[in-house]
Amino acid sequence: MKAKAILFLCINFLLITSCSDDDSNGTSEEYLVARPLTMSRAEFANSVDIIAPRPMDESGKVYTYGDYIFINDTYKGVHVIDNSNPSQPVKVAFIQIPGNVDISVKNDYLFADSLMDLVVLDISDLDNITIVNRLENVLQSYVAAPFEADLVDYGDYGYGSDEILIGWEVVSERLTEEQYQSRFGDYGIAFAEVANDANVGTGQGGSLARFKIVEDYLYAVDSHNINIFNISDLDNPQVLDDVQAGFDIETIFNQDNYLFLGSMRGMYIYDITSPATPTLVSEFQHGTACDPVVVDGDYAYVTLRGGNMCGATESGLFIVDISDIENPELAISYPMDGPYGLGIKDEKIFICDGDSGLKVYDKTDINDLKELNHFEDIVTFDVIPMENHLIMVGDETLYQYEYLNNSIKLISQIGLE
Repeated sequence: MKAKAILFLCINFLLITSCSDDDSNGTSEEYLVARPLTMSRAEFANSVDIIAPRPMDESGKVYTYGDYIFINDTYKGVHVIDNSNPSQPVKVAFIQIPGNVDISVKNDYLFADSLMDLVVLDISDLDNITIVNRLENVLQSYVAAPFEADLVDYGDYGYGSDEILIGWEVVSERLTEEQYQSRFGDYGIAFAEVANDANVGTGQGGSLARFKIVEDYLYAVDSHNINIFNISDLDNPQVLDDVQAGFDIETIFNQDNYLFLGSMRGMYIYDITSPATPTLVSEFQHGTACDPVVVDGDYAYVTLRGGNMCGATESGLFIVDISDIENPELAISYPMDGPYGLGIKDEKIFICDGDSGLKVYDKTDINDLKELNHFEDIVTFDVIPMENHLIMVGDETLYQYEYLNNSIKLISQIGLE
C-alpha cells in the first residue's frame, strides 16, 4: 500500500513537471530560431585569411581546378582539397571569406564573393595564397536565413547598424503562444534562400553555381541581375553595367554563346555574342520551384525542387528542347523527391536527389530514361562530372566515383566535418 502511494505521488509529480509548459502562459512549442551572426565593417574589410584546414559547418557549392577541389562552407569560406590522388584526397587549407557562396578560377586567379564585395586571390602557390584585390560594393549583399529555421530573431541587428550580417546560427527554443506573439507577431516564419564547357585556364563548377567565367568575362548572377566583370586584366577586374535578367535567379550555366539562368520561375536564355551586354533570347516558364540547369546539345536539363520556400509541392526533372533557341519547349518530365544539383557526362545524367541519394540514368533516349545506379542512404547536394571520374558533395562529405561501362563505383569519400 505504501509502495502504491509512493508510485501515485511520483506519477503526479511527473505529470505536473511534464505539463509545466501548459501553465497560465499557454501551451508552449519547440522552435528552431535563426539568429544573425555579425561583424563590424572595419573587421569585415580585413576578414579574408588563409588558415589551416578546419571542420566544415555546412557544405555548399563545389568547384574543381587542376588537381584541387574547392568546397564552399556556406557564408564562411572555401575548403581547399588536394585531389591529385582521387582515392585519397587531402584537406590542405581553408580560405576564410565571410559571406562567401561562390567562386570561379582562371589562370590561377580565384574570384570569390564576400557579401557585396568581389575578392581576387592568387592561388598559383597553394602554400602561399595571396589576396591581390578587393572590389567593394559591386555585388548584391544577401545572406538568406537557413531553410531549417522556423523563426528569425534579428535581435538588435538592423539596417541602420554598423554591423554586417555574415551568417546565421540556429538554436532550439521553447516558446508559449504569448512569448511567440510578443517577439515575432505574425511575421516569424523564416525566409530561407530560394535556394559546362570549360574555358581554357578555368575550372569547373557544379550546376548550382552563380559564378561563370567565359573567356575574359566573369558573370555573377544575383536574384535579379547579371553582374558583369571584364577580367582580361586578372588582378584588376573592371566592373561593367549590370543587366537586369528576371526574378529569383539562382544559377548560371554556359554553352557556346549562351548563358542559361535557372530561376524559381523558369529558365532564361541570354546571348553573349557581345559579351559585355548579354541580351535576352527566350525563356521557359514553369511553376515556382528551386531550379538549377545544365545543358547538353539540344536539351536543357532542369531539376525542380518543391517544398520549403521553393513554392511548388512537387519535384521533378524537366527536359527542355532548345533546338530552336528562341522557342524552348518542354519535351518530357520525370518525378523526383527533392533534387538539388545535376550533371552530365556523355550519355549519363547524374542527379543529386537530396535525402534520396544520388541517381544515375542513361539518357540515350530522353523519352525513356533508364536507371543505372541509385546510391541511397546518403544526402546529396551538387555534382561535377570530370573526364575520368565523378565528384559529388553532400552532408559535409566529399564523394568520388569511378565511371564504369554501365554504372559507377565509389572510389573514395572524405568527411569534412
